[in-house]
Amino acid sequence: MRIDSHHHFIDYSEAEYPWIDDNHAAIRRSFFPEELKSVLDTHNMDGSVVVQARESLQETKWLIQLADQNDWIKGVVGWVDLCADDIEQQLQELVQLSPKFKGVRHVLQGESDDRFMLREDFRRGISKLAPLGLTYDILIFEKHLPYAIELVKQFPTTAFVIDHIAKPVIKEQSFAKWNEDIRKIAEYPNVCCKVSGMVTEAHWGQWKAADFAPYLEAVYAAFGADRLMFGSDWPVCTLSGTYSEVYQLVDTFIAQLPAEDQSKIMGETCVKFYGL
Repeated sequence: MRIDSHHHFIDYSEAEYPWIDDNHAAIRRSFFPEELKSVLDTHNMDGSVVVQARESLQETKWLIQLADQNDWIKGVVGWVDLCADDIEQQLQELVQLSPKFKGVRHVLQGESDDRFMLREDFRRGISKLAPLGLTYDILIFEKHLPYAIELVKQFPTTAFVIDHIAKPVIKEQSFAKWNEDIRKIAEYPNVCCKVSGMVTEAHWGQWKAADFAPYLEAVYAAFGADRLMFGSDWPVCTLSGTYSEVYQLVDTFIAQLPAEDQSKIMGETCVKFYGL
């Protein structure tokens, strides 16, 4: 099964999506399932996993509703306040709402405290995921990787996946420290990585395929195909490249790999990780 492991839907309003500022004017509109479905069909993708774009329980329930209405949306990674006193109850309600609710994500990259993920109340919330069969998507910048390593070390039974290869500053070809830390976090077998979100870390609309080669080679060396999954990051990716361009970047890289590894990266790893 070929799966896009990471995309978003947007029911746009200025109040609900404050992060879509003037720099993101190209995506200052709504993006719904029917638009993505046509793109997925063009690239022979069998389905997808939709990921939260707002820190809102309302959005999480909306994404679950969309998934239940569209068979090809195989899973939902939503938002819930992991620091809430009643976090276990909230998670249980979402699990009962739909079997397509697969995991949780918090916008850690947006927190003013780089160590937010190591707060006691946040870690308490993380501890409630594995018993319910839920995963956690780690959304960070490369500077957060040392703290992410500390987090995953404390929860060996929780399935983690790093979004967007931890957002190295590709436009500056920042590599050495990121590579060192990505190798360290890959030492933990409960951690996977999404080959996604790279074009928006490069010079928007001005990048070339060679810009990404060292990063793709590094995550493949660190995680192997068993723990790598393709994600488009649509529609955010369109700020810097089309879905086809993002797809082609990964497809060209994996073309040199064994067929078995290609199948894993383009879907099988995602299916296994999220239990699709």
